[in-house]
Amino acid sequence: MLKTSVIGSYALPPWLITATNAVERGEYGPKDVEETLDDAVNMAISDQEEAGLDVVSDGEMRRFGFFTAGFYGCLSGLSALEPLRRLGPGGHDQRERYEALEPFAAPDGLGLVPEFLYARARASRPLKVTCPGPYTLAGRIQTGGIYPDRMAVSERFAEIINSELKAVVRAGATFIQLDEPSYAVHKHSPRAFVNLFNGCIDGVDAEIGLHLCFGNYVGRPVAHRTYAPLFPHILDVSAQEIHLEFANREMSELELTKQIAEASRTVAAGVIDVKNYFIETPEIVADRIRQVLKHVPPDQLVLAPDCGFSETARWAARAKLHALVEGTRLVKAELGV
Repeated sequence: MLKTSVIGSYALPPWLITATNAVERGEYGPKDVEETLDDAVNMAISDQEEAGLDVVSDGEMRRFGFFTAGFYGCLSGLSALEPLRRLGPGGHDQRERYEALEPFAAPDGLGLVPEFLYARARASRPLKVTCPGPYTLAGRIQTGGIYPDRMAVSERFAEIINSELKAVVRAGATFIQLDEPSYAVHKHSPRAFVNLFNGCIDGVDAEIGLHLCFGNYVGRPVAHRTYAPLFPHILDVSAQEIHLEFANREMSELELTKQIAEASRTVAAGVIDVKNYFIETPEIVADRIRQVLKHVPPDQLVLAPDCGFSETARWAARAKLHALVEGTRLVKAELGV
C-alpha cells in the first residue's frame, strides 16, 4: 500500500559525462566502458535504495539519454541524420534523427536482458524494467519511403519490442514499464495507440505499466499538457499500472485518476516535479498524496516522480527521492499502514 517507485532514468553523474566524451575520442577500451557503465548502474541503485524506495530501476545508465546508443544503436537499416539545430537554447529540435534505408531490425536485441540481469544481481529491492514504447521510438525516424507513415514504423518497433520483452521475462523480469510520452503529445488517435500498445505487449507474461508524460528533453515538455483527450480510450490498454505526471502541473486533472482506479488499475501518480529545482519538503509531498487519495484508494496508489531524472542534477535527484519517501511515510502514518 502506497509504494514508492521511480520512472526509470536517473541523474547522470559528471564522471559519466566526461567518460562518454572520452569514449567518443577513442580513449576507452571495451573493458573501460563496461566498468564505467557498471559503476553508473551501481550508483543509481545505491541512491534509490538509500532513499528507501520500494521499487527501483537501473537508472537507464547504459542508454545515454534515453534514445541514442541504447536503442537506435542496436538497429540495422538506419542512417543518422544531422540535428535540425545545434546552437542556442536546448530544445527538442536539437535531438538525434534517423532515416530508414531498409526495413530495420535488431539482430542482437535491444539490450534489455543483460541490463536486467546485471541490475537484478545488485538490487536488494524489487526491480522494474523500463523500455520506450514503439510510437515514441518511431518519432525519431524518417520513413525514407520504406514505410508509409509513423504508425507503420511503430508497428515494426512493436514487433521488435514484443520479442525483447518476452526475452527479459524469460530472464526473470516480473514488472515491465513502457514509456510513451508521444501518446500525450499526439492525442489524435487514442484508439490506434491502444491497439498498438496491446499488440506490443501481447503474450508478455509480466505485470505491465504504462508511463504517459509530455516530454522531458533538457527538462522541457513538448505538448499541450492535458491527458483528457486520451480518456476513456486509454483505459483499454492491457496495463495493470498507469502513470501520469501531476506535480509540475500543480496537480491538474487529478479527477482522471478516479477513472483509472475504477477500471481496476493501479494509479502511479507523479508527486515530485523533476522539471523544477525547487526541492519539495516531505510535507509538500504528503499534501500532494492526500489530494490524490481523494480519488484513488490507497491500495491502488503508487507514488513516483513525474518523469525520469536524466535531466536533473544528482544532488537534486537524491534530495527529491528522500522527500518522496519521507512524504509517503507521513501519509502512511496518518492512515495507520
